[in-house]
Amino acid sequence: MTASPQELPSLSLETPALLTVSPLLRDLQEQGPVCRVRTPAGDEGWLVTRHAELKQLLHDERIGRSHPDPANAPRYVRSAYLDLMITDTDAEAGRQTHTEYRRLLTPMFSARRVRDMQPQVEGVVDAVLDRFIAQGSPGDLHGGVSTPVALTVLCDIIGIPVESREQLTTLLSQMALLNDRESVERGQRDLFAFIEGLVEQKRATPGDDIMTRLSEGGLPEARVAPLAVGLLFAGLDSVVTIMDDGVVLLSAHPEQRAAALADPDLMTLAVEEVLRAAKAGGSVLPRYASEDVEIGGVTIRSGDLVLFDFSLSNFDERAYAEPERFDITRSPNPHMTLAHGIWHCIGAPLARIELKTVFTKLFTRLPDLHLVRPVDELRLLDGRLSGGLTELPVAW
Repeated sequence: MTASPQELPSLSLETPALLTVSPLLRDLQEQGPVCRVRTPAGDEGWLVTRHAELKQLLHDERIGRSHPDPANAPRYVRSAYLDLMITDTDAEAGRQTHTEYRRLLTPMFSARRVRDMQPQVEGVVDAVLDRFIAQGSPGDLHGGVSTPVALTVLCDIIGIPVESREQLTTLLSQMALLNDRESVERGQRDLFAFIEGLVEQKRATPGDDIMTRLSEGGLPEARVAPLAVGLLFAGLDSVVTIMDDGVVLLSAHPEQRAAALADPDLMTLAVEEVLRAAKAGGSVLPRYASEDVEIGGVTIRSGDLVLFDFSLSNFDERAYAEPERFDITRSPNPHMTLAHGIWHCIGAPLARIELKTVFTKLFTRLPDLHLVRPVDELRLLDGRLSGGLTELPVAW
């Protein structure tokens, strides 16, 4: 059923417009649940287009980060950072490592612990909004609210001192470059050394943060560093992007925004709908098959690249009634934005609290807030893994 190599549909990193699904991805979704494609890197892979099959594969232990020949593994993009994520361990060892990392980190994001963080998150949001509003209208919400909120909350929880955060953001930006392998590898070394130095400080001056708890549990600096870096990459740009997109969506639907502000329970549902509808056309997770897998009428061979497109699955008509419609009353809302199964985001409870707090406080304090530019004129980042907006101009 697959096309010949020269006829394979080619994926692109370019999003036609914010919060839209490209016609190509829509066509592939209609063609089948798992489609053979050519990636932006020029390699072949399998794109999972539908909700049910994505959920099934997220539970399949034959799909993971391991590949027997990482140097020659098919790529989604030519990304030096993603190259570092491909392991040459066997699939079972890879699963054990993944499980061990989750075992160490999950208790730190338990529902009870995250609830206890609520006052801390509210304090961060209030302080950021105070500064943003004081600067006057118009303003850049991306740089003035979304980024500082997500960065401050995450750094506070991990244990990154305030005076070290500017250096941290420089190192993270360096590692996110797509094609400059030398810079990425240097950035990784510098970032890991930076984190290891902070962990050593935590042993002498402990705090109520993740690095302290991991080090007190007996983990050496060299093991704490990759865990902290993983949290930073997973929890920073993704939350910023969804926060930006949520403001765009709620601004475009003032009646629904007003209803959510009047009812905290409805705002909770609104956050879920923002999570579903945000980042359409992006958020692809590359993985590899360690064995042959039969699914959706095709055979994924061992070593094949498998692309989990969480955003595309969120617009699957087989899982959602009128998926193009933004509806904060949508329930149930089994979106895949935070993944599922063994790949489910351990920071999901914290992300939800951040989003709900920002949307509630922002639109309560600035009820007349509106976009300065039409949505189709908002500029997206190029050349970086995170995607998202370069800025979000607003006025009030």
